[in-house]
Amino acid sequence: MSIPFSILDLAPIGDGQTVADAITNSKALAQSAEANGYQRIWLAEHHGMRGIASAATAVMLAAIGGATHKIRIGSGGVMLPNHAPLVIAEQFGTLAEMFPGRVDLGLGRAPGTDMATARALRRNLGGPVDSYPEDVEELQGYLADENKIKPIIAMPGQGTKVPIWLLGSSLYSAQLAAHMGLPFSFASHFAPEMLLEALNIYRANFRPSEQLDKPYVSAGVMASVAETDEVAKYHFTSAQIKFAHLRRNANRPFPAPVKDLQSAVAAAEMPMINQALRYAMVGAPDTVAKRLEQFIELTGVDEVIFSFPLHDPKARLKAVELTAGLDLMLKQV
Repeated sequence: MSIPFSILDLAPIGDGQTVADAITNSKALAQSAEANGYQRIWLAEHHGMRGIASAATAVMLAAIGGATHKIRIGSGGVMLPNHAPLVIAEQFGTLAEMFPGRVDLGLGRAPGTDMATARALRRNLGGPVDSYPEDVEELQGYLADENKIKPIIAMPGQGTKVPIWLLGSSLYSAQLAAHMGLPFSFASHFAPEMLLEALNIYRANFRPSEQLDKPYVSAGVMASVAETDEVAKYHFTSAQIKFAHLRRNANRPFPAPVKDLQSAVAAAEMPMINQALRYAMVGAPDTVAKRLEQFIELTGVDEVIFSFPLHDPKARLKAVELTAGLDLMLKQV
């Protein structure tokens, strides 16, 4: 591929589907991603959401790693404020020993849930308002060749040097990733407002580190790619309805697509949804290739990470296959 393509998966629990279905579908998605040449597949940590099955992210990654052979696997991301760094070092150190040379550790700063659930996770209650930079450094120390957090030892973990990424949807993580010399991934698939400013800040302030000698950026886009524009738009109504549910605080399974979007989403909600999903790639391959080329030129990203918010598992796999084929088309648009 001209630049690497990767996948972010939330293990969606579709309306009428079970958690077991979601896990099976995620393994099939990972196998398709590997067969179609994607660089990596990440799973995201979210808690208490009826439409997402990847709360126990490290457990899911063990299943994904076991179902594949060479594709990189990782978190996109683990919400570090929810966990003690030692626990994450042990979990991802174990994954690194199970799947050598294949594991990434993407870290996020948000809780990935509502505040009641965040309190139930019992992490940092009453502690420092923001210990995120120190937690990242502590995690690095556990994973290093020589234990830097003596006398505590992460076992498994020590010496695995699992590559750490910082993820974000604002300027904070861009600044921290630059300061620490880490790769950075921006969540433009749902929070596009600060994308360009965050990338500029990251690149302008990057300091080389032991892990990375120059800036490396990925950015997220949602994708619904099908044989025709009409079919792709139909399947993408699931994502549009899901965003309406989020704004209404309606905790529901991932919705099935509808032929008439206005039957499920009020006209007043559409400007917000269109703004949040402005970088979504929806259409037939030739349509999406043009949009993707524009996105890559606009951002200068080193890697694109796609999410495929489609209710029908077969449509998801078809979108993965068609999106992989865009690489050849990009050179022609």
